Amino acid sequence: MPELPEVEVSCLGIRPHLQGQLLQRVVVRQRQLRWPVPDEVMALKDEPIQAVSRRAKYLLIELADGCVLLHLGMSGHVKVLPRDTPAGKHDHVDFVLGSGQLLRLNDTRRFGAVLWQGAGEAHVLLSQLGPEPLTEAFNTELLWQQCQKRSSAIKLVLMDNKVVVGVGNIYANEALFKAGILPSRPAKSLSVDDCERLVQEVKHTLAQAIAQGGTTLRDFSQSDGKPGYFKQELLVYGRGGLPCMRCGAQLEEIRLGQRSTVFCQSCQR
Repeated sequence: MPELPEVEVSCLGIRPHLQGQLLQRVVVRQRQLRWPVPDEVMALKDEPIQAVSRRAKYLLIELADGCVLLHLGMSGHVKVLPRDTPAGKHDHVDFVLGSGQLLRLNDTRRFGAVLWQGAGEAHVLLSQLGPEPLTEAFNTELLWQQCQKRSSAIKLVLMDNKVVVGVGNIYANEALFKAGILPSRPAKSLSVDDCERLVQEVKHTLAQAIAQGGTTLRDFSQSDGKPGYFKQELLVYGRGGLPCMRCGAQLEEIRLGQRSTVFCQSCQR
């Protein structure tokens, strides 16, 4: 599944092609994605695109009367193409631009979404989200306060979008390893110093992944078709049973919240 860095890379890739352009129309070939494409999106015509942004794992195409929300789901990706590019089997939605280009959503498994948020409204999927991890709103004090309320594993707290958005499985594994904290450790046992290290490593890991173009594992590719390269930087994720790159001990793998969790018993406490 594309995680926050992949979505941010997509946002950075499509923004120069969309922002300031005229959205002439929306072509929907498959309306039934994770949720049906709303009538408001299908009716869009000749709308100036004011901005392109990201909130959590959602891409936002901002218009005068509201914005289109795009979620890439498990296997979705977006590409900017010439408007006469033939559509493939899984090319479900096109946003046709006045520039002669289009933004195309391809989603093999159809777990992605195209939604509508009216001006001045907060979509239910966005209204309860925590702070962005790369902003000052996500800080040591916030994480420590959230941890004091919870006895669940710190990895699960870190992946809770009400605590902080976008720290998915890959980056939670990596940040906890770099911070020297066991993923299964009860959140309320973390000290202020632990939280400070973890906040720093979350920010550093996500920023590094964005700079590398994201992590290509299965289906993700950037809007220009180039893969991300952060996979080569992974220290623990996907390496269960292999030697730790720091101490040489065998990395262990368990399931937490039904997600693969890899750690080093020697390096993490």
